[in-house]
Amino acid sequence: MMFDKARLPAAKAFSGRPRRSRLIGLSLVIAALILLCALSAAIGTRDVSWNDIFAALSGRTDNISQAAVAVRIPRTVLAMLAGAALGLAGAIMQGVTRNPLADPGILGVNMGASLAVVIGVAWFSIASAQAYIIVAIFGAGVAAVFVYVVGSLGRGGATPLKLALAGAATSVAFSSMVIAVVLPRNDIAGGILAWQIGGVGGATFDRISNVLPFLIVGFLISLFSARQLNSLALGDQLAAGLGERVATARAVASFGAILLCGATTAICGPIGFLGLVVPHLCRLLVGVDHRWLLPFSALGGACLLLAADIMGRIVARPSELDVGIVTALVGAPFFIWIVRRQRVREL
Repeated sequence: MMFDKARLPAAKAFSGRPRRSRLIGLSLVIAALILLCALSAAIGTRDVSWNDIFAALSGRTDNISQAAVAVRIPRTVLAMLAGAALGLAGAIMQGVTRNPLADPGILGVNMGASLAVVIGVAWFSIASAQAYIIVAIFGAGVAAVFVYVVGSLGRGGATPLKLALAGAATSVAFSSMVIAVVLPRNDIAGGILAWQIGGVGGATFDRISNVLPFLIVGFLISLFSARQLNSLALGDQLAAGLGERVATARAVASFGAILLCGATTAICGPIGFLGLVVPHLCRLLVGVDHRWLLPFSALGGACLLLAADIMGRIVARPSELDVGIVTALVGAPFFIWIVRRQRVREL
């Protein structure tokens, strides 16, 4: 009974928005996701009819249009999964670090996964999908620990500004190292550089099935960390006073985010800024309660990456822009706006 009473302040702190408005927002996001899935199946180099879409969904490929839709379906599924993973990972990282600028790309996690994969391909000749995923997750974990350690040095510990600066410097350094590893290897340079842009083209259900178990574990760990993140948001001392094991809570939530980032980077390449933009937009809908924010960030990330993929197909017809380029074009101005709004000097 004492434990329940001790948690009352935390519960009150995150009960700001009425449940009805959150449910309405949830309905709108789900409706938007369904619409974007339909548009993703319909829009591409070749125009297709809705009859062709329904036929392809039933497994038929009687003509070129139906075959085109059949190719777009796994691409749509991958975009949903990757967007949900990166959006959720961004919300977790912002919650763990209490840093509004946290993002898998800005904190160097995606680039750490990318560097590990490139080294694995160039120096150890890894080829299997499972090896790619495991190596990427390992690289993401090493990068996350490295950035946190560097950002914790000096007075004040791991402040939001120091973490953002350490992550940005680490990301640039890892990017340079990727180029250094790839340049002497003409046999792999083309494929690696294309993968480095970040995209969901060429998706197949076989590739998705390889990464799906890692994503499921990452989703479950991250979503079940919501209550602990609410406690951490109140400050380490108060969270410990409420009975939370602060270090354990941070480590478990971070592990879920690392699984999501590493697995997504292995199959799609590094896609930046999604984890920064989505959680901020979702807070406008549901507030700061992570029990709502985390699932909304997953759905919002799926919507944003699908929209970016569709936009990339439209603006460059008959060719297309990879989603990594589109998210960078959207995310960079948003990052500047967040920095100005949060007054970085005061972070």
